[in-house]
Amino acid sequence: MKEKIYTIPVIDAFKEVTECPICNLYKKLEDDSIDFMLGPSYMEDDIRMETNKIGFCPHHYEKMFEEKNRLGLALMIHTHLQEINKKLSKVISSNKDFNVKTKSLFSMIKTSKNNTSNENNNPISSYINNVYNSCYICNRIEKTFNRYVDTFFYLWKNDENFVSLVSEGKGFCLSHFSLLLERASSALNKNQYNHFTQIVIPIQLENLKRIEDEIDWFIQKFDYRFKDEPWKNSKDAIQRSILKIASKQIKIEDC
Repeated sequence: MKEKIYTIPVIDAFKEVTECPICNLYKKLEDDSIDFMLGPSYMEDDIRMETNKIGFCPHHYEKMFEEKNRLGLALMIHTHLQEINKKLSKVISSNKDFNVKTKSLFSMIKTSKNNTSNENNNPISSYINNVYNSCYICNRIEKTFNRYVDTFFYLWKNDENFVSLVSEGKGFCLSHFSLLLERASSALNKNQYNHFTQIVIPIQLENLKRIEDEIDWFIQKFDYRFKDEPWKNSKDAIQRSILKIASKQIKIEDC
């Protein structure tokens, strides 16, 4: 099957040697989105209106802070804070029966983070909860990521070479393995679903056992009896195990 522009990122991700090509797809989307936000886009009125209203999650604030454009980040934070102050003041002033003096703003934030089921108990906590749980970058990633998952199943149904790529891979992280199984039930017919599970589930189990053995050998290398034995493929077994279990990519410099 001839590659199309929308299939290239998915095919390229599965050509890489990785514990989870879906994680690589997601990370590429995240990196591109952060570059987009800290490029000239933050000066565009339509984007700025959205970021003023939505803001970012703690994870993406941290990711943007790690980049070099501190001025761009400061400008987005400044106008987002203006929006928060305006909206929060309006919510508080329109709910005079709520005794704000008995609770600090910090306690209201803590309540909204830890007790989202009660967010409708008061409009102030509800608004703060919305601020904490909205993110322009997450939304941007999610739209494209969902298209990539759809493309995965399009390729699975139409490209035998892609099926071979998946079959020769190392499976997926647990989260994306679960996601693919869930989405397969609606993306594939019964025969296609059976074929998919017959290939993907054994690959996943085999590679989970492989990485279990690699982390076991990593541990054994700290035993004096094995100190002169080769590391085999276990030197980065901790990082790859964390990726497999928790979808978290650990950079070498973080270790």
